[in-house]
Amino acid sequence: MTAPITVLVADDQALVRAGFAGIVAMADGFDVVAQACDGAEAVAAASAVGPDVVLMDVRMPGMDGLEATRLITASGPSRVLILTTFDLDDYVFGALRAGASGFLLKDTPPEGLLAAIEVVAGGEALLAPTATRRLIQAFTRQSAAVAAPAGAAAVAASAGAPEPVAVARERLQASLTARELEVLSLIAAGLTNAEIAGHLFVSTGTVKTHIGHLLAKLEARDRVQLVIQAFRAGLA
Repeated sequence: MTAPITVLVADDQALVRAGFAGIVAMADGFDVVAQACDGAEAVAAASAVGPDVVLMDVRMPGMDGLEATRLITASGPSRVLILTTFDLDDYVFGALRAGASGFLLKDTPPEGLLAAIEVVAGGEALLAPTATRRLIQAFTRQSAAVAAPAGAAAVAASAGAPEPVAVARERLQASLTARELEVLSLIAAGLTNAEIAGHLFVSTGTVKTHIGHLLAKLEARDRVQLVIQAFRAGLA
């Protein structure tokens, strides 16, 4: 029997928090293991129970969702899915820089919420292709002076300066095979695994293997960070 996806719900509004927790708890294959009313509680709970996914509100009193996301993703394997009221809110870009795996609008229907949790738990792309391109392009523009959220080897920065596009591209070319570069470019274009497989005339299993290699070599937590690195290197 497959273990359920464990979820921590963090939101300062009690009714909203209870609503999300109720939707998740009643669904098969999911288990709400903790709830938190602010960032500090979320960090403590994530450390204590190690959930697969944290549903994180951004605007909370005390420690906000951005700082909580940074601390959670830096200290463990839990993935963070940001809950926001506004599409492409500036807070979302900060959350991605902090290591979040994606974002979800609070008006998403219950089935969309559950699907998003599954996607993030599996490390797959959360957003639809057009939304992925729009989000990452906007993120890249707004974060020109900020290091990428992946591991230390992902972005070479000096005194906070961003890595030049040519240098980023050379770094990727030196560490990846030609096929991995091709897969990375297709990921950045917003293609799903099935679409990439069809484009390259390979199986989806082969695509997943390539993506696994990309995640390991580029020290990225998920596809969102792969897309950001591809844009920084001018591969999209």
